[in-house]
Amino acid sequence: MPDIDSPNEPAFTIVSSFVRERNVLFAMANFSDLYIDYYLHLKDNKLEVDARADDLLKISLAAFSLHCVSRPRNEVLAWTINFQDPLLNLFLGGDTETGAVVGRAFTENVKKAEENVFYQEVAKGNKPIHRSVVPFEGSDPLAAAEAFYERSEQRPARFFRLDLETFAIVSAHPDYDEEWFKNLTVDDLRVLTVTEEVKPLETRVVKWECGCDQLRILQALVPVWRQSPDELFLGEELIEVNCPRCAAKYRVSREMMEAYDQGLNKKK
Repeated sequence: MPDIDSPNEPAFTIVSSFVRERNVLFAMANFSDLYIDYYLHLKDNKLEVDARADDLLKISLAAFSLHCVSRPRNEVLAWTINFQDPLLNLFLGGDTETGAVVGRAFTENVKKAEENVFYQEVAKGNKPIHRSVVPFEGSDPLAAAEAFYERSEQRPARFFRLDLETFAIVSAHPDYDEEWFKNLTVDDLRVLTVTEEVKPLETRVVKWECGCDQLRILQALVPVWRQSPDELFLGEELIEVNCPRCAAKYRVSREMMEAYDQGLNKKK
Protein backbone atom coordinates (compact mmCIF):
# COMPACT_ATOMS: atom_id res chain seq x y z
CA MET A 1 0.00 0.00 0.00
CA PRO A 2 1.33 3.49 -0.81
CA ASP A 3 2.69 5.54 2.06
CA ILE A 4 -0.15 7.97 2.70
CA ASP A 5 2.12 10.14 4.83
CA SER A 6 4.53 10.80 1.99
CA PRO A 7 4.55 14.51 1.09
CA ASN A 8 5.16 13.53 -2.54
CA GLU A 9 1.95 11.51 -2.77
CA PRO A 10 -1.01 13.56 -1.52
CA ALA A 11 -3.75 11.10 -0.62
CA PHE A 12 -6.62 10.44 1.70
CA THR A 13 -8.49 7.29 2.65
CA ILE A 14 -12.04 6.01 2.32
CA VAL A 15 -13.45 3.34 4.62
CA SER A 16 -15.89 0.81 3.17
CA SER A 17 -18.33 -0.78 5.62
CA PHE A 18 -21.03 -3.42 5.58
CA VAL A 19 -24.40 -2.61 7.13
CA ARG A 20 -25.60 -5.80 8.78
CA GLU A 21 -29.27 -6.75 8.63
CA ARG A 22 -29.62 -4.39 5.64
CA ASN A 23 -27.05 -6.20 3.44
CA VAL A 24 -25.60 -3.09 1.81
CA LEU A 25 -22.11 -1.68 1.36
CA PHE A 26 -21.60 1.85 2.67
CA ALA A 27 -18.80 4.36 2.12
CA MET A 28 -18.68 8.06 2.85
CA ALA A 29 -15.93 10.67 2.62
CA ASN A 30 -15.18 14.36 2.55
CA PHE A 31 -13.34 15.04 -0.71
CA SER A 32 -11.79 18.40 0.15
CA ASP A 33 -8.24 16.97 0.10
CA LEU A 34 -8.77 15.45 -3.33
CA TYR A 35 -10.27 18.69 -4.63
CA ILE A 36 -7.24 20.62 -3.38
CA ASP A 37 -4.98 18.34 -5.45
CA TYR A 38 -7.30 18.81 -8.44
CA TYR A 39 -7.10 22.60 -8.15
CA LEU A 40 -3.32 22.49 -7.71
CA HIS A 41 -3.22 20.47 -10.94
CA LEU A 42 -5.24 23.16 -12.72
CA LYS A 43 -2.98 25.88 -11.34
CA ASP A 44 0.27 24.09 -12.21
CA ASN A 45 -0.88 23.57 -15.79
CA LYS A 46 -2.59 26.98 -16.16
CA LEU A 47 -5.90 25.31 -16.94
CA GLU A 48 -9.28 27.00 -16.71
CA VAL A 49 -12.61 25.23 -16.28
CA ASP A 50 -15.93 27.09 -16.33
CA ALA A 51 -17.90 27.03 -13.08
CA ARG A 52 -20.68 24.68 -14.27
CA ALA A 53 -18.31 22.09 -15.73
CA ASP A 54 -16.07 22.38 -12.66
CA ASP A 55 -18.93 21.60 -10.27
CA LEU A 56 -20.16 18.67 -12.35
CA LEU A 57 -16.64 17.26 -12.59
CA LYS A 58 -16.10 17.48 -8.82
CA ILE A 59 -19.39 15.70 -8.12
CA SER A 60 -18.50 13.02 -10.68
CA LEU A 61 -15.00 12.63 -9.25
CA ALA A 62 -16.49 11.93 -5.81
CA ALA A 63 -18.99 9.40 -7.18
CA PHE A 64 -16.30 7.71 -9.25
CA SER A 65 -13.92 7.47 -6.28
CA LEU A 66 -16.65 5.87 -4.16
CA HIS A 67 -17.36 3.47 -7.00
CA CYS A 68 -13.66 2.55 -7.25
CA VAL A 69 -13.29 1.74 -3.55
CA SER A 70 -16.34 -0.52 -3.88
CA ARG A 71 -14.71 -2.56 -6.66
CA PRO A 72 -12.05 -5.34 -6.58
CA ARG A 73 -8.44 -4.19 -6.35
CA ASN A 74 -7.38 -5.47 -9.77
CA GLU A 75 -9.29 -3.12 -12.08
CA VAL A 76 -8.54 -0.10 -14.22
CA LEU A 77 -11.74 1.87 -14.71
CA ALA A 78 -12.92 4.72 -16.88
CA TRP A 79 -16.19 6.64 -16.96
CA THR A 80 -17.28 9.03 -19.68
CA ILE A 81 -20.47 10.92 -18.87
CA ASN A 82 -21.98 12.70 -21.85
CA PHE A 83 -24.39 15.53 -21.05
CA GLN A 84 -26.46 17.23 -23.72
CA ASP A 85 -27.50 20.14 -21.48
CA PRO A 86 -25.01 21.55 -20.71
CA LEU A 87 -23.19 20.09 -23.71
CA LEU A 88 -20.04 18.47 -22.31
CA ASN A 89 -18.23 15.22 -21.63
CA LEU A 90 -16.77 14.32 -18.27
CA PHE A 91 -13.95 11.77 -18.19
CA LEU A 92 -12.97 9.92 -15.01
CA GLY A 93 -10.17 7.37 -14.81
CA GLY A 94 -8.93 5.24 -11.93
CA ASP A 95 -6.85 2.29 -10.79
CA THR A 96 -8.32 0.31 -7.90
CA GLU A 97 -4.92 -1.20 -7.04
CA THR A 98 -3.07 2.10 -6.50
CA GLY A 99 -6.05 4.29 -5.59
CA ALA A 100 -5.21 6.77 -8.35
CA VAL A 101 -8.10 8.79 -9.79
CA VAL A 102 -8.17 11.57 -12.34
CA GLY A 103 -10.77 13.61 -14.20
CA ARG A 104 -11.25 16.08 -16.99
CA ALA A 105 -14.11 18.11 -18.49
CA PHE A 106 -14.45 18.46 -22.27
CA THR A 107 -16.54 21.42 -23.39
CA GLU A 108 -15.37 21.69 -27.00
CA ASN A 109 -16.13 19.42 -29.96
CA VAL A 110 -18.79 17.52 -28.00
CA LYS A 111 -21.21 15.81 -30.34
CA LYS A 112 -24.90 16.64 -30.03
CA ALA A 113 -27.20 13.65 -29.58
CA GLU A 114 -30.76 12.82 -28.67
CA GLU A 115 -29.95 11.65 -25.13
CA ASN A 116 -27.33 11.64 -22.41
CA VAL A 117 -25.12 8.56 -22.31
CA PHE A 118 -23.00 7.03 -19.55
CA TYR A 119 -20.03 4.86 -20.60
CA GLN A 120 -17.85 2.62 -18.46
CA GLU A 121 -14.78 0.64 -19.47
CA VAL A 122 -13.20 -1.93 -17.16
CA ALA A 123 -9.84 -3.63 -17.74
CA LYS A 124 -8.68 -6.61 -15.67
CA GLY A 125 -5.20 -7.91 -16.42
CA ASN A 126 -5.04 -9.46 -19.87
CA LYS A 127 -8.80 -9.92 -20.19
CA PRO A 128 -10.70 -8.02 -22.92
CA ILE A 129 -11.99 -4.60 -21.94
CA HIS A 130 -15.61 -4.74 -20.80
CA ARG A 131 -17.76 -1.80 -21.93
CA SER A 132 -21.13 -0.65 -20.65
CA VAL A 133 -23.32 1.99 -22.29
CA VAL A 134 -26.35 3.36 -20.44
CA PRO A 135 -28.62 6.30 -21.34
CA PHE A 136 -29.81 8.59 -18.55
CA GLU A 137 -31.90 11.70 -18.02
CA GLY A 138 -31.11 15.07 -16.49
CA SER A 139 -27.88 16.82 -15.60
CA ASP A 140 -27.08 15.26 -12.22
CA PRO A 141 -23.93 13.07 -12.23
CA LEU A 142 -25.16 11.18 -9.16
CA ALA A 143 -28.41 10.26 -10.92
CA ALA A 144 -26.35 9.21 -13.95
CA ALA A 145 -24.24 6.90 -11.78
CA GLU A 146 -27.38 5.43 -10.21
CA ALA A 147 -28.83 4.74 -13.67
CA PHE A 148 -25.59 2.97 -14.59
CA TYR A 149 -25.78 0.76 -11.51
CA GLU A 150 -29.43 -0.07 -12.09
CA ARG A 151 -29.02 -1.06 -15.74
CA SER A 152 -25.45 -2.31 -16.03
CA GLU A 153 -24.30 -3.50 -12.61
CA GLN A 154 -27.56 -5.42 -12.13
CA ARG A 155 -27.77 -4.15 -8.58
CA PRO A 156 -28.88 -0.75 -7.36
CA ALA A 157 -26.74 1.86 -5.67
CA ARG A 158 -27.61 5.25 -4.29
CA PHE A 159 -25.29 8.25 -4.19
CA PHE A 160 -25.76 11.10 -1.72
CA ARG A 161 -24.32 14.58 -1.35
CA LEU A 162 -24.33 15.33 2.38
CA ASP A 163 -22.74 18.76 2.06
CA LEU A 164 -20.65 20.69 -0.43
CA GLU A 165 -17.73 18.26 -0.40
CA THR A 166 -19.03 15.14 1.42
CA PHE A 167 -20.52 12.26 -0.56
CA ALA A 168 -21.63 8.71 0.14
CA ILE A 169 -22.54 5.51 -1.68
CA VAL A 170 -24.88 2.78 -0.51
CA SER A 171 -24.82 -0.26 -2.81
CA ALA A 172 -27.06 -3.29 -2.55
CA HIS A 173 -25.93 -6.86 -1.99
CA PRO A 174 -28.04 -10.04 -2.27
CA ASP A 175 -31.09 -10.08 0.02
CA TYR A 176 -30.78 -6.37 0.83
CA ASP A 177 -33.59 -4.55 2.62
CA GLU A 178 -35.30 -2.96 -0.38
CA GLU A 179 -37.77 -0.79 1.53
CA TRP A 180 -35.11 0.61 3.85
CA PHE A 181 -32.77 1.17 0.90
CA LYS A 182 -35.41 2.99 -1.14
CA ASN A 183 -36.35 5.35 1.70
CA LEU A 184 -32.82 6.29 2.81
CA THR A 185 -32.24 10.01 3.30
CA VAL A 186 -29.22 12.22 3.87
CA ASP A 187 -30.27 12.57 7.53
CA ASP A 188 -30.32 8.79 7.86
CA LEU A 189 -26.74 8.57 6.59
CA ARG A 190 -25.50 11.16 9.07
CA VAL A 191 -26.45 8.84 11.97
CA LEU A 192 -26.08 5.49 10.21
CA THR A 193 -23.27 4.27 12.45
CA VAL A 194 -25.51 4.92 15.47
CA THR A 195 -28.82 3.56 14.20
CA GLU A 196 -27.42 0.52 12.35
CA GLU A 197 -24.83 -2.16 12.95
CA VAL A 198 -22.04 -1.02 10.64
CA LYS A 199 -18.92 -3.16 10.31
CA PRO A 200 -15.81 -1.59 8.68
CA LEU A 201 -14.40 -3.84 5.96
CA GLU A 202 -11.35 -2.10 4.53
CA THR A 203 -9.63 1.25 4.12
CA ARG A 204 -8.33 2.34 0.74
CA VAL A 205 -6.10 5.17 -0.36
CA VAL A 206 -7.46 7.63 -2.93
CA LYS A 207 -5.19 10.13 -4.65
CA TRP A 208 -5.20 12.48 -7.62
CA GLU A 209 -2.75 10.91 -10.05
CA CYS A 210 -2.82 10.53 -13.81
CA GLY A 211 0.46 8.76 -14.51
CA CYS A 212 1.19 10.86 -17.60
CA ASP A 213 4.69 12.19 -18.25
CA GLN A 214 6.84 13.51 -21.09
CA LEU A 215 7.85 10.01 -22.20
CA ARG A 216 4.27 8.80 -22.55
CA ILE A 217 3.36 11.89 -24.54
CA LEU A 218 6.26 11.22 -26.93
CA GLN A 219 5.18 7.59 -27.26
CA ALA A 220 1.68 8.70 -28.23
CA LEU A 221 2.99 11.16 -30.84
CA VAL A 222 5.41 8.79 -32.59
CA PRO A 223 2.89 7.32 -35.08
CA VAL A 224 1.85 10.79 -36.27
CA TRP A 225 5.46 11.96 -36.32
CA ARG A 226 6.56 9.06 -38.52
CA GLN A 227 3.67 9.57 -40.90
CA SER A 228 3.97 13.34 -41.27
CA PRO A 229 6.19 15.55 -39.05
CA ASP A 230 4.89 18.65 -40.80
CA GLU A 231 1.31 17.72 -40.02
CA LEU A 232 2.21 17.28 -36.36
CA PHE A 233 4.09 20.55 -35.98
CA LEU A 234 2.26 22.68 -38.59
CA GLY A 235 5.43 24.56 -39.43
CA GLU A 236 6.37 25.24 -35.80
CA GLU A 237 9.47 24.05 -33.95
CA LEU A 238 7.63 23.68 -30.65
CA ILE A 239 4.08 22.53 -29.88
CA GLU A 240 2.05 22.20 -26.69
CA VAL A 241 0.28 18.90 -26.13
CA ASN A 242 -2.41 18.18 -23.54
CA CYS A 243 -2.75 14.82 -21.82
CA PRO A 244 -6.10 13.35 -22.93
CA ARG A 245 -6.82 12.12 -19.39
CA CYS A 246 -6.01 15.10 -17.18
CA ALA A 247 -5.23 17.95 -19.67
CA ALA A 248 -1.72 18.45 -18.26
CA LYS A 249 0.41 20.50 -20.66
CA TYR A 250 3.63 19.24 -22.24
CA ARG A 251 5.91 21.08 -24.64
CA VAL A 252 7.36 19.00 -27.44
CA SER A 253 9.98 20.12 -29.96
CA ARG A 254 11.03 18.64 -33.28
CA GLU A 255 14.42 17.94 -31.77
CA MET A 256 12.83 15.94 -28.93
CA MET A 257 10.77 13.87 -31.38
CA GLU A 258 13.77 13.18 -33.62
CA ALA A 259 15.90 12.07 -30.65
CA TYR A 260 13.14 9.86 -29.24
CA ASP A 261 12.39 8.25 -32.61
CA GLN A 262 16.08 7.59 -33.25
CA GLY A 263 16.36 5.97 -29.83
CA LEU A 264 13.50 3.62 -30.67
CA ASN A 265 15.11 2.67 -33.96
CA LYS A 266 18.40 1.85 -32.24
CA LYS A 267 16.61 -0.58 -29.93
CA LYS A 268 15.24 -2.61 -32.84
